[in-house]
Amino acid sequence: MNAVTCAEAFAPGRVELLGNHTDYNEGVVLGAAIDRGVRVTGERCAKDRITLSSAMMGDVEIGSTQLVAQSEQAWANYVLGVVHEMKIAGVSIDGFSARIESDVPAGAGLSSSAALEIATAFFLLKLARREMAPMEIAKVCQRAEHSFVGVQSGLLDQVCSIFGQEDRVVYFDARTEEVRTFPFPGDLALIITESGSERELKSGFYNQRRAETRAAADALGIPALRDASFAMLSGLPPLLQRRAAHIVGENERVSRAVDLLARGDGPGFGALMNESHESSRTNFENSTAELDLLVEIARQLPGVLGARLTGGGFGGATVTLCEAAAAHAIAPELQRRYREQTKLEARTFICRIAAGAC
Repeated sequence: MNAVTCAEAFAPGRVELLGNHTDYNEGVVLGAAIDRGVRVTGERCAKDRITLSSAMMGDVEIGSTQLVAQSEQAWANYVLGVVHEMKIAGVSIDGFSARIESDVPAGAGLSSSAALEIATAFFLLKLARREMAPMEIAKVCQRAEHSFVGVQSGLLDQVCSIFGQEDRVVYFDARTEEVRTFPFPGDLALIITESGSERELKSGFYNQRRAETRAAADALGIPALRDASFAMLSGLPPLLQRRAAHIVGENERVSRAVDLLARGDGPGFGALMNESHESSRTNFENSTAELDLLVEIARQLPGVLGARLTGGGFGGATVTLCEAAAAHAIAPELQRRYREQTKLEARTFICRIAAGAC
C-alpha cells in the first residue's frame, strides 16, 4: 500500500487503581484510560528530517537516520525512541513533522509519557499505512522507554492507553498478557489530585525498586515475585522483605478487587485502595509527605471511599474513589484543605474513564 501524507493519532493517559509496581514483577494490575491524553498531528516530509513541535515543551529537529537520545530536550526521547523501535520492527519511516498537544499533567503519575509514546506509534503506523497487533505496539513503546529514556518500566501504562474502554476498568496480567475489562460502577467517581511535587522516574528511584524486587525474587529462588506468598518472605533481609511484601499484597488486592467490582462494592474497593497506599508508604517507600497528606485529607471527607497514590510514586498525584454525587464537593474541599496546610496548590479534576488510543 502507498503511504499517506498526513495523519493524526490520540492516546489517553491512565490512572492506576491497584497493582502498584506489580507489572514488571509479572503480576496483575487494575487501571483505566482517562479522559485526558496526547494528540500527535503531522505529515510526511520529503527531506530526511524529523521535526517535533510542542507549545509546552519546545521544538526538536534531527535526521531520521541519526536517532540518538537527546540530553537537553529529553521529552523528545519518548518520540524518537518509538521511531527507533518501529524501524527495528520493520515499519518504514522517513522524514516527518509532528505537532504534539497534551492535556495530561506531566510528572503526575498519569502516564503522559506512555500516552506520548502510544500516540506517536499510532501516528507512524497511519503514516506508513501499516498495522500492528495492539500488544506489540505496547511492547514497542515499552522498549523505547527502556532504550531511549532509561526507565525500566513495565507494560501497564501502554496497555491501559491502548486497551482502555469507556466506563470500564482494565485488568492486565503481566505474565500471561491477558487483558480483560470490567464495568466501573456508575454511582462512583474518581478524583485525581496533583500534589504539586513532581516525580522524575529516570532519577533512579523506579529502577532501584525494580532492582530490589528482582533481588528479592532471586533470593527466594523464584522466577518473579508473582510466585511469592507472605509465608515465603520471613527469611529475606528486612529491606527486601518489605519490598516483596508490597508486591505480594498488591497482587492479592487486585484479585480481591475484581470480585468487588463484579458486586459493585465501592466501599470494599475503597478499603483496598487504602491498604495499597499504606503498603506504598511503609513497605515500598514510594510515597511522599505530600501524597500522604492528600490521602489523609481525602479520607476525612464525606463521600470518600478510599484514596492512594497512583503510578510510580515518588511525588505526582493521588486517586480518590468517592460517591459520584459528592465528587463536585469533594474536589475543591480537598484542594482547599491541602493549600491551607502546605501552601501548595493541588490541582484536582474529576476523572472520566475513557476509551483507548485511536
